[in-house]
Amino acid sequence: MKNNYRKLKFSILLQTVLVTALTVLVGGFILRYIIDGPYNDKFSKFFIKLLKAWNMDESTAIHWYWRLIGDNKTFFMVVGFLLLFALFFYIALSKMTKYLDQVGEGIENIVSDSNEPIHLITELKPIEIRLNEIKATLKRQELESEEGEKRKNDLVLFLAHDLKTPLTSIVAYLTMLDAHPDMSEEEKEKYTHIALEKSLRLGELINEFFDITRYNLQNIELEPVEIDLSLMLEQIADELYGVLQDKHLCCEVEVEENLNVTGDPDKLARVFDNILRNAIAYCYEDTKIQIHAQKKDDDVEITFSNEGDRIPGAMLQTIFEKFYRVDGSRSSGTGGAGLGLAIAKEIVELHKGTVRAKSNDQKTEFIVTLPLKKEQEEGEQHEVSAPRRHTFGGKSRPSKRTRRDKKKGNME
Repeated sequence: MKNNYRKLKFSILLQTVLVTALTVLVGGFILRYIIDGPYNDKFSKFFIKLLKAWNMDESTAIHWYWRLIGDNKTFFMVVGFLLLFALFFYIALSKMTKYLDQVGEGIENIVSDSNEPIHLITELKPIEIRLNEIKATLKRQELESEEGEKRKNDLVLFLAHDLKTPLTSIVAYLTMLDAHPDMSEEEKEKYTHIALEKSLRLGELINEFFDITRYNLQNIELEPVEIDLSLMLEQIADELYGVLQDKHLCCEVEVEENLNVTGDPDKLARVFDNILRNAIAYCYEDTKIQIHAQKKDDDVEITFSNEGDRIPGAMLQTIFEKFYRVDGSRSSGTGGAGLGLAIAKEIVELHKGTVRAKSNDQKTEFIVTLPLKKEQEEGEQHEVSAPRRHTFGGKSRPSKRTRRDKKKGNME
């Protein structure tokens, strides 16, 4: 980067040399042709005459001339050269300040949101390039912000519209139940079940509203503790048992033993829950979702895979943006406000990890990488055992007591 300003440094150096040379030439001319030249006697006579005008005799005036001026010729020469140098350098500064004016114009170009590129003089080419990069970055961020705000507003409008559908259905079915008390038990059960489903959907839509309004307001702060990642993943899969059953899915969790990380358990649970719910939403019915967790170098790699429609390559780069939806729809059957993956990415990065996605015609994978607990990174020895595997969503399910014991153990 230093070499980029070579022309600027050379230009300033050249101007300084020219100022010095001009000072020497002009000062030398004044010294030779004025001070030591024909004007020397005229100046001395004028000075003596001025002293004599103050009622001083000629010999005394000559004495004071030599004492004040004649014997201090070197001092006056130095002062004269410095004054000349200061004068010429000040004039040269007007040329140098043009550099600042140029930079100021470039900044004004950015502030005024002009579409014209910034052009500076040759010596300021590196600054011109940097200012144009800053301008392009700000423009891109502005467009992204506008696009995000547009998506957010569209989602709010969509959700506001979608709120009417379940609410209207709930009112209609409850009205029927109220108006026909002699309705058969079978019909009552049917209409009550439908009203319950619509109520649950209404609750989901309201939660999406809260997610949208809270996203830019919340400041995520971590409260890190040691976490047994293996147990956490099993718990999350088990807690979604009902959701898996509704879609005739099963979830297989295969994790290595002793996978411990340092992090915020609530926040990481939210990450895995968001990714798993996303996999369920876009998974074919009667298929299997797989969660694998294993040590990889100094990290833990957690992979969530499901069988579903392929995500196009271009969309893989944008699915972690807030308010982004892969299907571009507002269907009540899939997805929410498009915040789940954006929040997951933010939390993972706060844990010094990464999250990425890949997809083909057979399956889609979301891969989360987190750093291992520090002691393990430093080579903590533990017994190597085969990965443990559990399947959730089948006909059998762990008892409530077993699940509560697991959760309690994780918290401790």
